[in-house]
Amino acid sequence: MEEEHGHVGIACGGHAGDTAVASTPAAKRQGSGDVASRRSMPHFWTFVIFLAIAGNLAIFVASRVDSPSIARDRTLPRALKASGITGNPFEGQVLYKNPVNQAQFDESINSAFGPVKASLKAMRDVPSAYWIDVKAKIKGNTERSLQGILQDASSKSPAEMVVFIWYDLPNRDCKAKASNGEICCKYNPDRTCDYTWQLECNDGLNEYKETYADPFIEVLQKFKGKVPVAIVVEPDSLPNLATNTGNPRCGGAATRQAYEEGIAYAVKQLTSKTPWVAVYIDAAHGGWLGWQNNLVGFMTILKDMKLPMNKVRGFAQNVANYQPLGEAMCPYEPDSGTNRNGYCLNGRHSSEVCCADPCSLAAEWNPANNELNYAQELINAAKSVLGINAHVIIDTGRNGVTDMRKSCANWCNIRGAGAGKPSTTNTAEPAIIDAYFWLKTPGESDGCTATLPSGEVCPRFDSDCQSIDSIGSAVGEPHAPEAGRWFDYQVKQLAELAHMN
Repeated sequence: MEEEHGHVGIACGGHAGDTAVASTPAAKRQGSGDVASRRSMPHFWTFVIFLAIAGNLAIFVASRVDSPSIARDRTLPRALKASGITGNPFEGQVLYKNPVNQAQFDESINSAFGPVKASLKAMRDVPSAYWIDVKAKIKGNTERSLQGILQDASSKSPAEMVVFIWYDLPNRDCKAKASNGEICCKYNPDRTCDYTWQLECNDGLNEYKETYADPFIEVLQKFKGKVPVAIVVEPDSLPNLATNTGNPRCGGAATRQAYEEGIAYAVKQLTSKTPWVAVYIDAAHGGWLGWQNNLVGFMTILKDMKLPMNKVRGFAQNVANYQPLGEAMCPYEPDSGTNRNGYCLNGRHSSEVCCADPCSLAAEWNPANNELNYAQELINAAKSVLGINAHVIIDTGRNGVTDMRKSCANWCNIRGAGAGKPSTTNTAEPAIIDAYFWLKTPGESDGCTATLPSGEVCPRFDSDCQSIDSIGSAVGEPHAPEAGRWFDYQVKQLAELAHMN
């Protein structure tokens, strides 16, 4: 594989909004088989005993970062006192835990036993993001809606910080059928998107602006000064434009117009009308954009879109994916004439922990062998191409295990994965990484198997969800539900193999 291409089109886990009942919709390869055989039980019991001892203290630290500002003023969150975002928006905040998510965990806890049950209880109390992936989730009074969640979070003392995923572009997720959206550039008779229509997307964009973006902004404005908010904008969209233009569903004129104009509108509305909201643009992960050509292509798209990047906090990484976080960020030693960090390339420093390469990315001239190193690549590329000092947040919900896949290109309901570090601002590189955060709640399906648990045919089946690494592809495994639905079998596996400390 040539270094300038890499694993193009490695998607994030799916999240289909109109089917979802929940908040959300690449180590050398390890084979399939019994989960318990992947990690010795004595090692796992050590983790569980630690949980029993640490108990609520560990989760409290993960969900709240002590700050004198909270003790001094319990009436207004610190991040809202300035105009716009002047520092880490997560620092010093109490992070919101959605009761809808917790109720889903309760269902699995009630049927679990022993160490898995203990781990599920710990996971239940980790803050996670909520996906506003259909228009119907914008307004309402329950904690299944943007408005209801903001009402609930603002009623706390102090008000609790909420993270949302803004996710409903026309022709959404052009590469992955599992999470196609509800707004189309052109509709088929059954109201699915006709991706063969690639002339323009004017009608789809008008629908997006008028029925999703504008109402979203309207609700946010009602809570100005009442609750701190961070938003991740449109996972998978611009990375697909950067790497998958050869796919007519992604590279056609209509989809490109939908993504570029739609995201430009969203970001400009957010930064001008709700400047107190911390905005992070999705930047896929190191196994997708880590190659220099891919990353520069992504940054060039952002530059050409003329976004107000000086008002954007930065980027979100690994959203709904499984890429390894890494134990350390490598020293920055760029190759001659490039911004690419050559520290781990060409076999250099292979014994150092920061060069651990479970997905064999460095061997393919990709310096983003883990998400910490990818964060460094992102920040340097943003400074070079866009002239900004960006910051990142990293999804750690399901990357506690690093070596479970036979191919790190696989992304759907990965077998043998484990929950990762709980949401926290205690990051390896706080100067550039604002938080580790569960941007997709562990337990929510990435996409369905060909047959649903009910026995019916899945209308959104994506062949990637039948990969050799996907739950449901092996004999004896259950069928997977549609994207965003609760997947009890998977969440129990994530709990069994969790590495949360």
